[in-house]
Amino acid sequence: MKIRILFLASLIAVSCKNESKTETTQATQKDILEATLKPKVNAEINVEEADTLVLSKKHKPNQISCDLDGDGKDEMVEIIRSTKNDKSGLKITFGNNKRTDYFGFGNNVLNQGFDEIDWAGIFEKAPKGKIVWNNVNDNGEIMGDEEIKEEDKITLPNDGIFIHAEESCGGGIIYLKNGKYEWVQQE
Repeated sequence: MKIRILFLASLIAVSCKNESKTETTQATQKDILEATLKPKVNAEINVEEADTLVLSKKHKPNQISCDLDGDGKDEMVEIIRSTKNDKSGLKITFGNNKRTDYFGFGNNVLNQGFDEIDWAGIFEKAPKGKIVWNNVNDNGEIMGDEEIKEEDKITLPNDGIFIHAEESCGGGIIYLKNGKYEWVQQE
């Protein structure tokens, strides 16, 4: 009986100690733009709770706002670096604060053959209504605008995320279509 009481008392003490430690840590991380991830929803990857992500200092800008889901509330899209594996990725926090999605951080981004986005020199909003298309064929060759069929052109249903390499001219647009992330290859 004494062992059970001691065990319960120690559990309560540890629990109270952890709660106060978490509150202090979260306040500090907010001030220095670090966040210990406890995602509600993950797209593409499973971020471990022990991983800490830090806003990228390499990318300018490293944050954009855009309405990916068309609800009239802007999402915050940030280029973040994992302190665990030193790889970058995107953190998308939805305007309704009910969903956070992650891309990269060592995991393949939308089956495009890259697992982080350090290569992105351009990071900006692709506006709703913009007409876009994949301009690389199945053989990896860049197609001219005259080679693109009208039915292959996409009008973005909502804002998208444009990431592009400045020097090599490769990149694309990430956007939501019927609640699912899609990729449009741009050179």
